[in-house]
Order: sequence, then C-alpha cells, then structure tokens
Amino acid sequence: MAAAAAAAAVGGPQPPQPELPTPGLALDKAATAAHLKAALSRPDNRAGAEELQALLERVLSAERPLAAAADSEEAAAASSGGGPGAAEEEALEWCKCLLAGGGGYDEFCAAVRAYDPAALCGLVWTANFVAYRCRTCGISPCMSLCAECFHQGDHTGHDFNMFRSQAGGACDCGDSNVMRESGFCKRHQIKSSSNIPCVPKDLLMMSEFVLPRFIFCLIQYLREGYSEPAADVPSEKDLNKVLQLLEPQISFLEDLTKMGGAMRSVLTQVLTNQQNYKDLTSGLGENSCAKKSHEKYLIALKSSGLTYPEDKLVYGIQESSAGTSTLAVQGFAGATGTLGQLDSSDEEDQDGSQGLGKRKRVKLSGNTKDQSIMDVLKHKSFLEELLFWTIKYEFPQKMVTFLLNMLPDQEYKVAFTKTFVQHYAFIMKTLKKSHESDTMSNRIVHISVQLFSNEELARQVTEECQLLDIMVTVLLYMMESCLIKSELQDEENSLHVVVNCGEALLKNNTYWPLVSDFINILSHQSVAKRFLEDHGLLVTWMNFVSFFQGMNLNKRELNEHVEFESQTYYAAFAAELEACAQPMWGLLSHCKVRETQEYTRNVVRYCIEALQDWFDAINFVDEPAPNQVTFHLPLHRYYAMFLSKAVKCQELDLDSVLPDQEMLMKLMIHPLQIQASLAEIHSNMWVRNGLQIKGQAMTYVQSHFCNSMIDPDIYLLQVCASRLDPDYFISSVFERFKVVDLLTMASQHQNTVLDAEHERSMLEGALTFLVILLSLRLHLGMSDDEILRAEMVAQLCMNDRTHSSLLDLIPENPNPKSGIIPGSYSFESVLSAVADFKAPVFEPGGSMQQGMYTPKAEVWDQEFDPVMVILRTVYRRDVQSAMDRYTAFLKQSGKFPGNPWPPYKKRTPLHPSYKGLMRLLHCKTLHIVLFTLLYKILMDHQNLSEHVLCMVLYLIELGLENSADEESDEEALVCGPERCHDSWFPGSNLVSNMRHFINYVRVRVPETAPEVKRDSPASTSSDSLGSLQNSGTAQVFSLVAERRKKFQEIINRSSSEAHQVVRPRTSNKWSAPGSAPQLTTAILEIKESILSLLIKLHHKLSGKQNSYYPPWLDDIEILIQPEIPKYSHGDGITAVERILLKAALQSRMNKRIIEEICRKVTPPVPPKKITAAEKKTLDKEERRQKARERQQKLLAEFASRQKSFMETAMDVDSPETDIPMEITTAEPQVSEAVYDCVICGQSGPSSEDRPTGLVVLLQASSVLGQCRDNIEPKKLPITEEEQIYPWDTCAAVHDVRLSLLQRYFKDSSCLLAVSIGWEGGVYVQTCGHTLHIDCHKSYMESLRNDQVLQGFSVDKGEFTCPLCRQFANSVLPCYPGSNVENNLWQRPSNKSIQDLIKEVEELQGRPGAFPVSISSETNLSKEMESVMKDIKNTTQKKYRDYSKTPGSPDNDFLFMYSVARTNLELELIHRGGNLCSGGASTAGKRSCLNQLFLVLALHMRLYSIDSEYNPWRKLTQLVEEMNSQLGNEEQQPEVPILYHDVTSLLLVQILMMPQPLRKDHFTCIVKVLFTLLYTQALAALSVKCNEEDRSAWKRTGALKKNTCDAEKSYEVLLSFVISELAKGKLYHEEGTQECAMVSPIAWSPESMEKYLQDFCLPFLRITSLLQHHLFGEDLPSCQEEEEFSVLSSCLGLLPTFYQTEHPFISASCLDWSVPAFDIISQWCFEINSFTERHAEQGKALLIQESRWKLPHLLQLPENYNTIFQYYHRKTCSVCTKVPKDPAVCLVCGTFVCLKGLCCKQQSYCECVLHSQNCGAGTGIFLLINASVIIIIRGHRFCLWGSVYLDAHGEEDRDLRRGKPLYICKERYKVLEQQWISHTFDHINKRWGPHYNGL
Repeated sequence: MAAAAAAAAVGGPQPPQPELPTPGLALDKAATAAHLKAALSRPDNRAGAEELQALLERVLSAERPLAAAADSEEAAAASSGGGPGAAEEEALEWCKCLLAGGGGYDEFCAAVRAYDPAALCGLVWTANFVAYRCRTCGISPCMSLCAECFHQGDHTGHDFNMFRSQAGGACDCGDSNVMRESGFCKRHQIKSSSNIPCVPKDLLMMSEFVLPRFIFCLIQYLREGYSEPAADVPSEKDLNKVLQLLEPQISFLEDLTKMGGAMRSVLTQVLTNQQNYKDLTSGLGENSCAKKSHEKYLIALKSSGLTYPEDKLVYGIQESSAGTSTLAVQGFAGATGTLGQLDSSDEEDQDGSQGLGKRKRVKLSGNTKDQSIMDVLKHKSFLEELLFWTIKYEFPQKMVTFLLNMLPDQEYKVAFTKTFVQHYAFIMKTLKKSHESDTMSNRIVHISVQLFSNEELARQVTEECQLLDIMVTVLLYMMESCLIKSELQDEENSLHVVVNCGEALLKNNTYWPLVSDFINILSHQSVAKRFLEDHGLLVTWMNFVSFFQGMNLNKRELNEHVEFESQTYYAAFAAELEACAQPMWGLLSHCKVRETQEYTRNVVRYCIEALQDWFDAINFVDEPAPNQVTFHLPLHRYYAMFLSKAVKCQELDLDSVLPDQEMLMKLMIHPLQIQASLAEIHSNMWVRNGLQIKGQAMTYVQSHFCNSMIDPDIYLLQVCASRLDPDYFISSVFERFKVVDLLTMASQHQNTVLDAEHERSMLEGALTFLVILLSLRLHLGMSDDEILRAEMVAQLCMNDRTHSSLLDLIPENPNPKSGIIPGSYSFESVLSAVADFKAPVFEPGGSMQQGMYTPKAEVWDQEFDPVMVILRTVYRRDVQSAMDRYTAFLKQSGKFPGNPWPPYKKRTPLHPSYKGLMRLLHCKTLHIVLFTLLYKILMDHQNLSEHVLCMVLYLIELGLENSADEESDEEALVCGPERCHDSWFPGSNLVSNMRHFINYVRVRVPETAPEVKRDSPASTSSDSLGSLQNSGTAQVFSLVAERRKKFQEIINRSSSEAHQVVRPRTSNKWSAPGSAPQLTTAILEIKESILSLLIKLHHKLSGKQNSYYPPWLDDIEILIQPEIPKYSHGDGITAVERILLKAALQSRMNKRIIEEICRKVTPPVPPKKITAAEKKTLDKEERRQKARERQQKLLAEFASRQKSFMETAMDVDSPETDIPMEITTAEPQVSEAVYDCVICGQSGPSSEDRPTGLVVLLQASSVLGQCRDNIEPKKLPITEEEQIYPWDTCAAVHDVRLSLLQRYFKDSSCLLAVSIGWEGGVYVQTCGHTLHIDCHKSYMESLRNDQVLQGFSVDKGEFTCPLCRQFANSVLPCYPGSNVENNLWQRPSNKSIQDLIKEVEELQGRPGAFPVSISSETNLSKEMESVMKDIKNTTQKKYRDYSKTPGSPDNDFLFMYSVARTNLELELIHRGGNLCSGGASTAGKRSCLNQLFLVLALHMRLYSIDSEYNPWRKLTQLVEEMNSQLGNEEQQPEVPILYHDVTSLLLVQILMMPQPLRKDHFTCIVKVLFTLLYTQALAALSVKCNEEDRSAWKRTGALKKNTCDAEKSYEVLLSFVISELAKGKLYHEEGTQECAMVSPIAWSPESMEKYLQDFCLPFLRITSLLQHHLFGEDLPSCQEEEEFSVLSSCLGLLPTFYQTEHPFISASCLDWSVPAFDIISQWCFEINSFTERHAEQGKALLIQESRWKLPHLLQLPENYNTIFQYYHRKTCSVCTKVPKDPAVCLVCGTFVCLKGLCCKQQSYCECVLHSQNCGAGTGIFLLINASVIIIIRGHRFCLWGSVYLDAHGEEDRDLRRGKPLYICKERYKVLEQQWISHTFDHINKRWGPHYNGL
C-alpha cells in the first residue's frame, strides 16, 4: 500500500525510483538525509537547520525555470512530451528522502501509519461515487457513509438508501456529531486514541522542516501560473495547464494526508503557523524571485476586487491571529457600518428602513455598507493563501480533495472553517464570474457541507467570525446585481425593485451553493436562535426577501397571442422555494415551543414593516391593477407561516400579532388576486399568454411547492376573513372573480368585465374558493398526523399510487431538517391505516404493474374529501378521476347506484383563534348570493351548472353545521327597526334567514329583458312573515357599492390612528361594474324563501311533483339521531334532503314552515317562454346532441368489432386459448384449402400464379443450445471464484460431436449424421394470418414510402401484420393443394412393410416427383426460393457452414433439415419438454410447420442423395460382402449407421419424399428408424455397464435366443449386441478412467427398461409432433410414466392387439424388416472396424446424452445489492478500467460494457457483439447501475423493465431511490418465458434501433 502511495505521489505510473544519472546520487540522497537528520537531532541544531534550508532552496528552486516557462510555448511542448519535468521529479524524490531521514520512504510511510488514531473514516469521494445514507443513524440529514463502513456496520431494519453522490462528499463514520455511535462500523467503533503510543519525536522531525518549504513552493507555483483572464476569453486552458503541471505535487500532499493522524497534525501545524508564512512570503528578502512572486500575489488580490488591509483604515479582521481563534469582534462590528447602526435601538429602526428604501431607489450601487465583509482579505497562513488560490483556480478537484482529506484533524477543521468563512464573499464573486458555475457549485458544496453540518463548529464560527452577517450580506450582494424595477400595480411610480428572473444568476441557479449553506446552518438551533434574536439581521433578511416579492409579473394578453413564451417562471419558483421558503422552514423548525414566542414576534414585526414598505413602494391603496398577477409573495407567506406557528405551537394570542384592519385589507388583496387568476387561467382567459401561464398555475399547487405557496396564501386569507367585516370580504371575493353582474334575479344581465363564455367557470371558481376557504383546516387546528392522513387520502382517491410517488406527492415540510422524514414512522402507520397494498401483477398484455396502494373501503365511505382533492390537483382531470373512482366504489358496495355528488365531509373543529371565519357563513351578503343563485337555478337561467348548485348547497350546509347556538324561536320573530343595510333579510343568522320570504325584488335589467314588459303589481301587499319596510319591495343590492361603503367605514375608523386619510380611488380605469347606461329598473315578484326554493329544487331534480315529503312525519326518531347513513352518499336530491333535515333540526320554526310548504301543492315550474334567438341555439344544441349520439353509436359498434377481433386474433401471450385459424388441415373438405387475404379481403385458394402466404417472423435462436443436462440451475456469479463454463450446454456437446465425427469420417456423410441449429437455428413463427404475395409487395412499398416508421426497418423486409399488428419479416408461401388428396393419402393400406420400404426407396430416387416442376418458373416457385433465401439470411454464416469444403451442397442440405429440427425441438420445449398434455394445442393451430415442411422439401429434392450413400439402404438391406468396404483404406470411411442421429435421419428421409406424404410411408420410415434407435440404446447401455454385468447379460440373452419372439426381447438383443461388439476392441480399454463412467448402481431389469425408454423418448416425441403437423392428428394426453407407450401406439409402432396387462416392454414396439440379428451384426461390424484404431472415441460417440433439461436463464440472488456490490466495481477485461455502464448477460453470465468504446470491435459495441455470439442476435442484459433489463433483438433494442422490486413492489430504475431491492420471481419467470417462446418482439412495444452502439 505504501509503495502504491509512493508511486502515485510521484505522479502516475513511473517507478518509485526514477533512474538517476549516477547510482551514486541515490545513495548520496539517503546519506545526506541521514546526516541532516542527525544534525537536526542535536540540541543545538542551528547549523543543521541552515544546511537544510540551503539544500531545500537549491532543490526546490530547481523547479523555478519550468514554472517561469509555464506560460511560454516550449514548456507546453516539454510538458506534453515527458510528463512532469525531470527537475520536479528530482525535487519530489529529494523531499521523500528527506522526510524519511535516510531510511526508505515506504518504511517511513508504514511507520507513520502505525501511529494513526483512526477514530474517523473521513474518506473523501468525488461525484458519481456510490455512498449510503442511513436516516435511522444520522443526526444531520447530510450524513453519508462509504460502502465499506456501511457494510461493516449493522443497519438491518434501518431506513437507509444507496445514492450516487452529486457533488462529492466524505464518510462520516466515527463522527458522533453527525451520526449516532450505534451506526459506526467495526473499524471506527473503538476510540483507539488511548492505546496508540506517542509519536517519537524524531520520526516526523524532518517533515516539520521540509513541508513548509514544499508548500510555499507550491504556492509560488500557483502565484506565477495565474494570469488574469482577458475580459472576454475564458482562461480555463491556461489554468488547467498549470494544474496539470502541479498534479504530482498535490498528489504527494494528498498521500501524506492518507498516512493518518500523526502526519495530518504535522501538516496542520505547517498550514496554520503564521510565523512560517510571514518568514517565507513577506517577499522582502534579497531573493528577486520571491519579490516577483509577492507582487503577482498582490496583483491577483487587487484584480479580485479585494484590498490588502494596509491600504485601508479598516483593520477589522487583521489584528488577531487565526491560530488563537478569537477574531476581533469589536473591529468587525465597527466595520459593519449600517448593520451596527440598525442594531443599536428601536427608535432608529424606521430611520434604518427609510435608509434602505432610499438605497433601493438608486440602482443599489455605491454602497459603503459592510466593506469589510465584501472587500477585505488578509492572508496570514499558508492555509489561507492556499484556499485563496483554490478559489481563484475555481476549485480544482485535486486541491479540494486535499483540503478535505485533512478534516479529520480537529484543529485543522476549525482553522479551515474560519478561513472558508473569511473567503466567503470572494467565493461568491468568483462563482458569479465563473463559466463552469455548475461544477464549481458542486465543489463548493462538497466543502461547505462538511464544515457546516457540524453544529458545534457552526456555532463557534457564528460566534467568532460573524458567519450569519457574512452569509446574509453576501446573499444580498449577490442578488443586488440582477435587480429591475417592479411593474406591479403602478408602473410609472413604483419604487420597488425585484430580481430579474431572466438573468443567468437565477436561470442557472447559481445562487444555490450559498443558499444551501445558509439553510444548512439555520438547521442548527444555536445558530438559528442567534439569527432570530438579531434585529439587524432580520431587517436585512426581510430586505433580501422583498427582492422576490412580486417577481416574474404576468400581464394578461388581451389582443394577440404572445410571440415568445418566456420560461422564466421555472427560475422564479425555484428561487422562491430555495432562497425564501426553505430558510423560512428552517427557522420555523426552531419555533416549536412556548419559550420561543419572542422570535416569532420579531419576525412578524419586521415582516409587517417590510410589507408596509412594499405597499408604499408600489403605491397601493385598495384596488389591485387589473389583468396582472404575480405568484410570488414571499413576505406574505413568511408572515402567514409565522402566524400559524405562533398559534399552533407557541400559544401566542393571534390578535397580539395582527396589524390594524386597514393593513389586513391590503394583505388580503394579492393572495385573493392569485386565487381569482387561477380560476381565470383554468377558464382559458389567459390563453394568449401561452402554455407557460398554465405551467405557473400548476406549479403553484404542485406537491413540492403547495405548502410554501398556496397553503400559506389560503391561510392568510382565512386569517383576514376571520378578522374583517364578512360582508366586505364576501363582496370582495365576488368582485375579484368578476361575477358580480351575474348575481342578479333578472334572467339577462350585462357583464362589463367578463365575456359570457367565461361566466360559468368563474362563478364556479368563486364558489369553490369560498368552499375551500371555509372548509380547509390545514392551519386552523389539524394536528400533523391528521394533515398527513388528509393529504394521503386525497392523493389515493385520485389514483392508486406507488409508495414512492406517494412520498413524492405528499407535501412534506420542505426543510430537510424538519424531522418529519419521508418514510418516517407516522407515514408508514398512516399509510397502512388508509390503504391496502395491491401486489404487482401481470396483465396479459405483458405490461408489468408496480405494487400499488389503493384506498380502503371505509376511507371512501367516510374520509373522501373532495375539497382537499380540488386543492391538491395539478390537472383538473384528477378531480374527475377521483369522482369516477368514488362512483365506482358506491356502485360496487351497493350504497348508491346513480351518479353521486361529492360527499359532504365533517370538519375537524376550528382552533378558537379562528372562530371569526364562520361569520362569513352568517352574513347577509352571502345569503343574498345564495338566494339569488338558487332562484336562478330553479328558473333555468343560463350559465349555471350542476357544479354551481353543488357548491351553493355545500355552503348552506356548512352554514347550518356552523350556526351560532340554537337561537330561541321567539326572538327570531321580533325584527324591530334594525339598522339593516337593506330589506332582504332581517338578521344575519342563516338558520332564521332560510325561512324568510322575499316577495318583490327590484332589478336593473337591460331594455331587452323579458321582465321589463310586465306591469309591476298594483298593490304591493306585505307578506305575513316579517313586514318589510319599503312597501315590500327589496332594493337592488349592489355588492360593489356595499364593499366600498364598508371600506370607507373601516378607513374612517382607523383614520384617527393613521396619518392621512386614504380615499378609495375610483378612476375610470376601474369603473364600478354595472354602471352601463342602457339599464332599466324592473320589479320582479318572487314570493320565495331559501327553504321553499330548496323544496322546489327537490321536485325539479327528481322530475316529480311533490316529491319531497318531510321524513320526520313518519319517523320522529330521525330528529333525535341526525347522523343517518342513508344521507351520506348520493346525488343532489340526497343533498337537498339532508339540508332540509338539518334546517328542521336547528329550529322548530323551520320545521313548521317546511311542513307548510309541502302541504300547499306546489304549482309546476312555469315553462319558460322561448325567444326566437334562444330557440335557434336550442335547435343547434339538439342537433349537436343527436350528432354526438350517432357518433357514440358508431364508435361503440366499431369498438365491439375491434374487441371481437382482438379476442380472436391478438392472442400472442396466452397460448392456452384456441384461435380460429385460417389454415385448416384436418377437416375432411372436398374443396381446396381456402385462404383469406388480410389486405384485399378476398378469399380463395393459393395458386401457382397468385400464391398466398403466411405472415411469418424468422429469427435466429440459440435457446436450444442453452439446455443443460443437469437439474442444478446455474447461478449468476457474484464472487471471483464463481465462474460459468459453457462446456455442458447442449450446443457445446453437439459441437464436440460433429467435430469428432469430422475428424475420422467422410465429410459429406458427417453432415447427414447430425443436426445443427442448436445455436443460431432459424425459428419460424406466424400469427396465422395470410395474404396474397402481390398484395404484400404493394403493402411493403407503401410502408417504404411512409416516412413515419415505427421501430422496424422496412429495408430489412420487416413489417407488422396488417391485421393484428404482430411483428413479422417474411411471407411463407402456401402450397396449392386440395384437402381431398390429403385424406386419400391418409387411408391406411394393407401393404406389407417390405413393399412399403421399396416404395419409399423408389420415391426418394425420383428427382422431380413434385406436382410442381421446378423447371417452370412460376410465381410460386420464385416465392419459395426467395423465402428460402430469407431463411438462410436470418442466421449468421458461421451457424450455417459446417462443411470442410465451403459452399458444398451438403451444407445446404444439413442446414435445411436442421431448420425443421429446430422448429420441432422448440415447439417441444414450449410444451414443457414432453407431450403429456397432448391435445391439439394452439401451438399446432398457429404453427406454420406444415407449410415450412413443403418449402424445405421442395428445396431438399434439388439435392438428390447419391443412392449409393442413401442411409435408407443401410437400414433396410443386408450388404453382401462386408469386407469390400474396408478395401479402400486411403479414403475416409462413412459414418457408421449406429453413430447417426436418428431424429436427423427421420427428417432427411421424410424431406426426401415427394410431398404431400402418405401416412403409411411415414409409419414405415418411423418403424425402420425405431429399430436403429433401439439398437443404439442397447449399444450405449452395454458400454455404460461393467464387464461382469456384460458377461451375465450375454449369457442370459443367449439362452433365449431361439424363442419365438426373440427379435422382440431386449435381453436377447442386448446379449447379441454385446457379443457382436466384443469382437472389436470397444470393451478392451478397461482402464481406471473407465470406472468414472460406470454408474455404481446394479442394473435391474426395471432400471434397464427405464434407460431404454428414456433413450428413445426424445425421438418419439419429435416424431409424434411431426405426425401431428403433417397429418393433423391430435396428440393424446397421458401421465408421464405412460408417455412412451401412448406415443408409440399413436405412431403405429405398437400392434393394435397389444395387451396392456403385464408391464410394458419397450422392445415389443420393434418391427424388423430384415432379420434382426443379421442387420445388427452388419451395423456392429462398422463400429468394430472403427474401434480397431480409435477405441476411446468409438466409445464416446456411442454414448449419446439425450436427456436435456429445459433451458433456463441464470438464477439471480435474492438481494440486488449482492449483484451491485460485485459488478459495479468490477473492471473490464479489455481495458481494466471500471466501465461507466457495466452489464451482465443473463443467459451465460458474461460481464460486458454497455456502450463501452474500449471493447468496440469493427464498429460493434460489446453488448451487440455478445448478443450475436451468445444468442444469435438476441441478448438479455442486466444493467448493473440501473437494475433494468435491456433486450437486444437483431438491430433493435428495448428496455424490458426490472426484475428487482423494493419492499413496496416498485422498480427503482437507475437506482435513484437506492432502497434495497429484492428479486421478483414472477417477473423473472415472465422474462424467461418470453425468451424461450421468442415473443420479445410481440410483447414489448417500445423498440428502437441501437446502431450497434450498445
């Protein structure tokens, strides 16, 4: 380790000891060092010291020339040539030697390390490092651990996550300030300082002398390398060059820090010692070099806008030494100018703010405040100057790491923190100028988070270095550079300035490092308290916040659409959240208890002052300017949140912190303006401002912002409403929402401020706002848990949610330190109380679900709160979604069948401080509005909706629920000459006003209104109830006039206190609505009360006369127990009934009146007279309605058609259901097969001239090759020891066998003896749809011309089936033929097997015996050839060519029958590896094997086998002279027939026959081949057992040889095979290695029978499948143990009369066409002649492993972390670096680099290459860093998803959340299933081309 450190220190890969000119010098160095060390150890060491100084001077200044030349060209050339120059190298060598004092440097390192009291880990990492954070163990939320410490500690069951570091960080293990000790890892648990011995003095003595010079040398280097960048050209290049040269020096320092505590404390001494610094850097000495360097330093300081304190009178920071850690606070305070003055006393406050105000008017430039903070720097130690240069060079990574590596040293930590704070202003200036502000920000935070997370340290620096003053001032300065004049309210005269959101500073978030530091230190209680106590700071801070007040002002475009949509709103919202809201939450978290009341008072006081200044600056009186809105009111929100906290936690009296009425009226205007603007934006009144305004409205309520924006705004409005006059408030609301003119009894009105089309939605908006205002209790008395529950219910009601999206959607307290941690205990417990978990399931479409939470039934029943949902929805559709889900729940649970209305939900009780809010419900203005709206709805006036009615009823119900205590019925009657402002209602209580009848209303209406025509009633009789004064006619009630009057009253009341009377300005700009001249007055007869209107509404809603019957007349109980479940869910009728019941409950009078109204039979609602114009609109509506219905009907019809098609055709993924297929083979029709073309829709047979084809997908597959012969599944390797070797796969075994045969036998014969295609075989699948081939060609043309291509490439012949859209890439021609023939061919014939064998031979010999002669070029034959070409091109050449002579026809022959083999074998695998399930499964229905066979057969007939070599003859005839074959020794022999693969022979024989094939010929071939197969089984068995067994069997068999059915007895045959083979040398080599092969079990007859059956089964299965496809016969189903007998009888091997009583004997299936013993001995003879020479190979070839298990993907570990930890650090085998995107193949376990350029070969990246080699074009890779699986298929790829889910059933793509992940077995099964069934292309939808770049 030490050696490595040394090597690194030298600078990269050079050897630790560079070759020096003479070997003497090296010794010389060591000797010199030893000598000096000795000299320095003497008591009087001055001489030694001087000598050392001289030496260092010489050695270290050797670097000088190079440094001086650093700017010049030659140096650049030199440095690029030879790395760091030799001189520097030499210098480093000297330093090492001197440090070691003559010993070896490595031994020295080891010695120092031994004294390391490593109590802290302190490992520093940079961006992208994988670290951990455990919230259970962390004290500070920034706590992080390196992977090693995390895994060494015990965090089971903790709330931790893994994360990729953004900015870099350091490990906190061992630091008890940041984390609990229980979480320390094993290494850092022991406080080891006690048992570490003291460092011997002489060990580090040299270091103390050498290092100061070394560091000084580094600083000189930095000084000289720095040149001020030119004004416009960034000088990154030059700076980087210098840094490159310095790399080895900084690395050397970094290595020193890694030597542990002893060395770090030496370094700390050196870095902080002021004397050293003074001596070396004063630049006074005679050394010209040093002088020059000092000058450069002063220039750099000046150019940074900093001054060297000598030139200034301020000695603020300079007197005291940084080492003693007491900075002269007095000096500092004096220097802080204004701050000091503001600090002094309360009287000066106003003066101070006036001063600030004045300063704002100027563009905040010439400002003398805080010069000391901003402009003075004095360096007194190396550390300080090093930091200065680090900042100057924009925080180079290496320097940052060095400075951080030192932090475990406590003394250093304090010194460094102070230095950092001292440079804070300078950091801000550099950051603003930087071109790479992102990188720089990350590095700054990397440092500051380590310093400021520690409370003790932060407190110390706050006390000693004025940290808070510095931070606030620096922030203020930073923002002052981008201020503009505010245009809010009064554009000309506004004195307010706001930040300009378009500036880079805000757009790029450049301010975030400083703000994040500020938030970080405010999280410490001791620091926050100082802030809250310091009045001066609070004033400055409010001043800062006011820069954001009213930023990003939107003005409504009224004429044309805005040309350029500015996106500045992102910057504005981010700035308010980060710079204002988060510090606010930080401060609030310390105001939790009663003792902190004082802080709140301070904040509130300065907040109100800042607001007052703001109102003055923007010149605000009482009317907001129209058509403009800003969403940013941070001052209002500070005020609101501190009020809320004061009442909730500190028990402050609200009124004691509230301002006067006039201020409250001003305060409510802007938040109310925002609410009205939200409604306008949703009513599309701002469309001309573009999409961004919608974006703002959404962001304002979005979960990350809502509790810092809309919630405080609504709360502030609630506070204002509870303290202001209710009539004034209500009328303000309707005026702001611009719907005052709508609130008239007249059926027509004119609205001067609003278009008719917006009226309805604005009215809905106003009412909804009132409902929210009156029902929301977030800040009015709900506890934290209740809030959490309400938020959660609202989110879950909108949609089912995943755990992580819930965490994200629930507005947590944004300040990370607030203590409510996402995933905290309360979160989980509330979640389990309100929701059920739905485990992740699969939909049949293959789309994978995540684990979801869905609301419990009782939550829908009792807690669904539409108000909360409306408040929290970003998209309006979510409200609808919540209502739909609610409706579905009611239907399902049988509570309500129809369309329900939003339920009314009981609220938590109000906190006493806010009781005044309920007065809004009991004010006449609201009652008049409600009355008017009810009347208008009843009379069907336009622009009213169900939603309006719903909200009106909601408000009435709220009023009834929150009425004052039961009023006594008597006094309600006495009205008296009350001073009421109008004659509408007698009192202000809703309960009594409900029954008050209103007879006549005077309305102002347009001349045209129908009301004008009527005569007013002659005598206005006064009603019996409550005689009205002015002769019974109510007056016109103008909301606006009302509001003005109230406002004037309030102003006059407070005018005595105020300095001047503010008169309401009614300029023409905002004329009172409704003053248009063409209005006339009419008197309407109404004669209704709210109660009577409600009852009539009930009739109207139910559509029946007298539908309402008071329920208490039947059941008096109802009045006693009012909570009746039947009323809790329902529609409008239910709501009306519920309200009437509540009204009756509240007063006896109401009850009586309801009964009276019901008694009078109510006349029907008069039908409206319809004017012509209205009729026209009605007709239009009706016509539209009808058109809509027609359209619906058509759509429905279309949908049902489509659905039925989907049900029949789109059945890709569930092969269980049957699909009606166009291809029918088994039905005995007499006609030709008929096909439907899915393009032209015609049906007809396939003909020579116009052939039809099947839509097919050809793909190369290596799935078969992945079968293994052992049951034990392969695991993914997760340690170095585990590796996967592919030698036991099916592909490997077949490969070995073929090459073995090719070594010894004739090539052409070898290529007939086996099948290929285990790897890279061609698999053909179809969706079953057919099309004319010419139609297909034109379809492809049209696709080619269509530019919008979806994920496939037409040039490669790819397309999607025109009907079912399944992916395909070729068309397989259907062979013309009638089904008649088919049936004739299947008739059984009674020919003997000998005759059949002859027929087969003749048929094979006839070359063109195909109904279609190949010579004539028909369309069909062309297509056949082109599809054959497609099949060949599907796979790579290496998977087609196995012949030794390239291009030999045998190769094609082999390839073609292997295609058939591949498809049969794969189908067998899809059926689970056996045919027990039987049945004509869908695989058969949708199989194209029949057509494929015809195409293959046609081509196979072109290569007729020379009849000499046709294996058929060897199988069925005895050859006369056996010896004649052995004559020609020089030629390679043919493959012995017993070495042939029988299944391959079967396919060759069948494909050589003319098609269609006759059934009896097929059976004949199978019978003959079965005899061969059985003989092979016997031979293999004989080799497997040992000598004694063999001789025993030989004897027993020989005895029975002459019995009648000897040819069908396995014992006889076995004994004969043994005796025949014993003639050769096959059994001779009985060596030791033999024992390994022999199985130790004794062979019983049963086990032998089982062996023989197992040997033959694979052949029987394939043959049965083939028979099923060729002749359409069903497969019988059976038990596994009887599979052999069932299949053999199905194939006709078993005689039909076979009895099933006695145990089944496989040999009884044999049917020998030639005498068995003769043919067997002929076969054995071939083997013997081969084993003469090659006994070993002969034996290996006989034993064929035929029992392959199904293919599987690798088994994955339970926990994802095991994979991640091993692979994410694993190095690439090509370039030995750790790849950026590592991946691992799930088929074979190979580790690959995704997109890695290092592993690229011929423009193919590694994953693509691997997918071709491993899966013939299909690759399945697990991306290690993302936990996602990616599929490569040919030239396309897709992201499949993840098979690892967290505890809540969710994926974690890219490991963003970093929670522990566990394997989801079901998903992995689905992946494996898709791989085996080759359905990736059909099931996954999102494919894209990868251009070989993966």
